[in-house]
Amino acid sequence: MATVMPLSKVARRPTPGAVDVNSQSKHWPCLFPQHGPGRKHTRKIELAGWQRELVNEHTEEFVRGLIHSDGCRSMNRVRRRLKDGDRWHEYPRYNFTNVSMDIQRLFTDAFDRLGIAWTQMNAKNISVAKREAVARLDEFVGAEY
Repeated sequence: MATVMPLSKVARRPTPGAVDVNSQSKHWPCLFPQHGPGRKHTRKIELAGWQRELVNEHTEEFVRGLIHSDGCRSMNRVRRRLKDGDRWHEYPRYNFTNVSMDIQRLFTDAFDRLGIAWTQMNAKNISVAKREAVARLDEFVGAEY
């Protein structure tokens, strides 16, 4: 951050499993044009060319960041009622929730580039539940702190 914005102060604060880094400048919106006033789902969210290049080069890291900010990994429990009693089936899955269709598209485009199967659960939720897809995400997403 100091390299990109040398006149702005950079603050670092250790937290469990990470370091929070903060820098304030009225020029950050010049570098991140998708940032702006109002709710993100009501304005266009589009990556600048240099951002698109970085996302394409570091797609796994991009997906990890999105899941850590707006997603989760959980155990899905499904009950099946049978004559002789209920049967339960559990399996891990990832969910991603975001109201912005643009952010959802960035997320699913990244999954398509990585060859990871996903499904649209409803207007704001995306699910990754196939065994191979969950295993692939487990390789690089890791625990959220």
